[in-house]
Amino acid sequence: MRNSILKRWIFFIAGMIILSLGITLTIKGRMLGLAPWDVLHYGLWQTFGLTIGSWAIIVGAVIVIFTAVALKRLPKLGVYINMFTIGIFIDIFNFLLPDVDGWIMHALIFTAGLFVMAFGIAFYITPNLGAGPRDTLMLFFIEKFNLKLSSARNLMEIFALIAGFLLGGPVFIGTIIIVFLLGRLIEKFLPLTRRLLVKFIGHEDPDIIKII
Repeated sequence: MRNSILKRWIFFIAGMIILSLGITLTIKGRMLGLAPWDVLHYGLWQTFGLTIGSWAIIVGAVIVIFTAVALKRLPKLGVYINMFTIGIFIDIFNFLLPDVDGWIMHALIFTAGLFVMAFGIAFYITPNLGAGPRDTLMLFFIEKFNLKLSSARNLMEIFALIAGFLLGGPVFIGTIIIVFLLGRLIEKFLPLTRRLLVKFIGHEDPDIIKII
């Protein structure tokens, strides 16, 4: 049992590192736009300095504090690990990966980033060890205002998108592609990531995410 939990945590962290790589690839291909929350992080970086990863952590921390106070309960450990791991690795990959020039290279690297992001999200949610800060905020809206999941998520992303755009974050056709295609790609990858986790653990685990 202990070995199974340890392997789920390893899988969880590996998924967030893969997601960070995907986010960074879309940042390198930013001529096509970014995901709504990344538009905000990029805009904050452009306006106030620091790094994109730092702003991902800071925004996540603000959300964690807000939801903890509003819901009167502390988030699970996975939320904190998610917040710091993704922010740190965005900056690491952003430093390691070279910038590219031209629409064709931006389109290629953005497309690669989209698929890597989807795979990374499927990878880290499969062990079922907790959501990220933005997902806890979504659950807050659902719980407090009786919103549907899709409505709560759309509300959050519209706010992040508008705020990021006003701060100078890149918004273009790629932003729309991410909004409408990312969820479907995650669904496509989930059966694969579940098989990989079961193989990694060595047996079926009732606590990992179920694929419908």
